[in-house]
Amino acid sequence: MYIARSLSKMAGHSSTLLRLEQRAVEADKLIEYLKQQVHLLKEKAITQATVQEEKKLKAENAKLKESIEEIKRQLLEKDRRAGREVDMPAGHSTILNASKPPASFPASASPAHAGSGGSFSVKDAEGKKKIKPEKKEKQDKKTSSQVPEELKVDVSRLDLRIGRIITAEKHPDADALYVEKVDVGEPVPRTVVSGLVKHIPLDQMQNRMVVLMCNLKPAKMRGVVSQAMVMCASSPDKVEILDPPTGAMPGDKVFCQGFSGEPDKELNPKKKVWEQVQPDLQTDAKCVATYKGSAFEVTGKGVCKAQTMSNSGIK
Repeated sequence: MYIARSLSKMAGHSSTLLRLEQRAVEADKLIEYLKQQVHLLKEKAITQATVQEEKKLKAENAKLKESIEEIKRQLLEKDRRAGREVDMPAGHSTILNASKPPASFPASASPAHAGSGGSFSVKDAEGKKKIKPEKKEKQDKKTSSQVPEELKVDVSRLDLRIGRIITAEKHPDADALYVEKVDVGEPVPRTVVSGLVKHIPLDQMQNRMVVLMCNLKPAKMRGVVSQAMVMCASSPDKVEILDPPTGAMPGDKVFCQGFSGEPDKELNPKKKVWEQVQPDLQTDAKCVATYKGSAFEVTGKGVCKAQTMSNSGIK
């Protein structure tokens, strides 16, 4: 009987131990699951914080851009009222001395900008901005003194000189063109390409005195760079090279009375100076080359003429 009771107790203890072991395994599984959940919650919290921070940064960036655009607008408005025009790079994000308008432009600036540095704005009794009269008067004087020189377009802008054709030959790749070496009083002769083959025989091109326009922008013509232009009386049917006066020498300047000024170093094709001057170039009834009626003249030596072509255009 005692043995039976002992066995029964042992069986009960074994059953209890088994249940405890099962519960321990379940507890371990639960702990592992909770750890995983805590890790996921941490990752989610970090992600949400990152998104919020990104949104915050985007909002701050948008406000900063708005502030920059407003400062740019204020600067442009100040310069507009002061009579200046300033180009602000689109999307520029760097601000230097934003509280001050740009410094005055140098005296060599174009007329639209020149003379604007001295003016400033003050407020009257009504709170409106106005230009101080004394400064505005100085600004107007500076502008008026420079604008005529910049805008003036006449024959004085052309560098017209006497030249002597040293040699002339046909262009190797163009039947209608001559290639000439011309002495214009410089250390090295200039290369000039002229479309005169159909009008002037080759033998009449040799050792010939001519009038040249020397400040056209050099241009390549069928592979040869032309550095000047031979001036000719021209019509649809006929062309004659202008003859300099007797005694003229290579390098002598050609002037038109009443039109003074220094020629451009090089004519800017975009300004179209030649295109504006050319329509007023023509020979008169005596075949004298003129600009608005004023003769092409070499000082102390005489005028430039065509041989027979009167009242004709000059090109």
